[in-house]
This record gives sequence, structure tokens and C-alpha cells, in this order.
Amino acid sequence: DSLQDNLEKNPMSGAYYSFSTLVCVPTSKSQEVGLQLGSQAGESRLTEVLNEAGFSQVRRTSENASNMVLEVKY
Repeated sequence: DSLQDNLEKNPMSGAYYSFSTLVCVPTSKSQEVGLQLGSQAGESRLTEVLNEAGFSQVRRTSENASNMVLEVKY
């Protein structure tokens, strides 16, 4: 979930972080919840947020260079 790991594993990560900084984070800041996770939050941070929301089971079911799919259950 670290920046360094993401950049090493996927050369497109730099572009994803840029888009996230320019689009996702400002949008989140304008909302009441304002978590500002961005599009590169990573599995561990997303799991924390989902657990706080009441979901007890989170597991990665699939991934590719640009997407990660998490299965989430109560």
C-alpha cells in the first residue's frame, strides 16, 4: 500500500496519483465526510474504512494493473 511499492509495481501509478490529487481529493474535501482517500488509498486503508462502517469481512478477489476488486460482507 505504500507509494514506493505502487510506483515500482505499476508504471502508471504516477499518473493515477496525479489524477487522484487533482480530481478525487478536492471532490472529497468538498463533502461532509471528507475522508480524502483518493483513488490510490490501498487495500489496508480501504479495509480500515470499511471495518469502521460496519463491514466485518474484506478480501481482495481480483486485481490487474489499474483495478482492485474487494469483496465486502457484513
